[in-house]
Amino acid sequence: MHSAPTYDKMARMVREDTLAGRLRRVLFNLAAPLLMAPMLVFCPGLTSPAHSQGDPFAWFEQFFHPPPSRVAKPSSEFHRGGAPPEWGRRRSNYWAAERPMRRHAERAKEREAEKTPDQHPAAAPSFFVAVLGDSLGAMLAQGLNEAFENRPEVAIVHKAKENSGLVRDDFYDWVKATQDMLASDEKIDLAVMLIGSNDRQALHDASGTFEPGSPEWQAAYEQRIEAIAAMFREKNIPLIWVGLPIFKSPHLSADAVNFNKIYRASAEKAGATFIDLWEAFADESGQYSVFGPDINGQTVKLRSVDGVHFTRAGARKLAHFVEPDIRRRLDEVLPKPTPDAVAPSPAAPANGPGEEATPADVSALPEQPVPPAEKPAAGPVLSLTSPPSAAGAELAKTSVGPPAAKNEARNLVDQTLRQGKPLVPKPGRADDFSWPRP
Repeated sequence: MHSAPTYDKMARMVREDTLAGRLRRVLFNLAAPLLMAPMLVFCPGLTSPAHSQGDPFAWFEQFFHPPPSRVAKPSSEFHRGGAPPEWGRRRSNYWAAERPMRRHAERAKEREAEKTPDQHPAAAPSFFVAVLGDSLGAMLAQGLNEAFENRPEVAIVHKAKENSGLVRDDFYDWVKATQDMLASDEKIDLAVMLIGSNDRQALHDASGTFEPGSPEWQAAYEQRIEAIAAMFREKNIPLIWVGLPIFKSPHLSADAVNFNKIYRASAEKAGATFIDLWEAFADESGQYSVFGPDINGQTVKLRSVDGVHFTRAGARKLAHFVEPDIRRRLDEVLPKPTPDAVAPSPAAPANGPGEEATPADVSALPEQPVPPAEKPAAGPVLSLTSPPSAAGAELAKTSVGPPAAKNEARNLVDQTLRQGKPLVPKPGRADDFSWPRP
């Protein structure tokens, strides 16, 4: 019978088994790469291309990993059985909890503001300016909106139509559009027209087709201008016709000069006002310029890239030349209110005839500042050469009497400057160098 192994024998067997196992694993880890290398070289299909591109040495690292049974697994941090401990709970944020409440209060205030009517509603517009024309007219309307943004009683009515003109009435008939606008109930106090940038093309009429620049074309074009101006004149609506500005294209600028001549002559004939913009958007030499002074005198970009339209600053400057005529008409229709005279207080006692009415409580009235005396434009004329005169227009004479005694200052001047004698020192003065005596 074999005797049971003692404790020392069992410990030695476990230790030998452990050392032998470790030695076998080390030898296997060293020999495995040597055995697998030829197979990987001659059999590249054993490894996938994606795996080899991602990490070509991943197959080698797997031999040095510890056994799976000895890898420590991280403990789960989710405790499904109960609430997390007190120290692990997230503390509540005061501001995060208050934010929804503040949003709710702000929304409630907004709803109350919507329900409550405005105490000082904006004044309804009472003076309407209709701006007609093409895309340049639309930019003029935008500039006038900015010019009169502080005058709520003025409304700029946009009536411009892009790509339109007075030639292609098949696309947009301005004569008929003006007639329909004036026949409607829409109120218009002043009309402004800026058009012509699309009119360099043939004109179709009932009598035929006319080429640009021909006498027939010009006669038909003037007839349409006069028809529009006559409709405004019949309705007693002032019309301001704005001329075309200078353009980047020399050919377009040359045609714009001829258009402006027609506009000026037709406006004067119809009693409308013509405004010339040519010099306002040209440089010192009279040529086209992208940059120029704005309404504040600052050099900014006024024209767009196409050489025809304006930037926002250019549109504001465009409206600047039309603005005075609109304001002049506005002052005629809506005169400025004059301050009402202060009515006498009904509690003041009635005074007798010829006496000023005095309020009952003078101390209750606020103190009114006394206005300063008006400064005269010029003072009295004084002669520098005539002899002085006394009262009664008599010449001033030196009074005869006993000679006046010389004062102390006069004596000091005579003694020190004329006679050269030193001043007598006074006790306690800085020039008193006498030895103090007991």
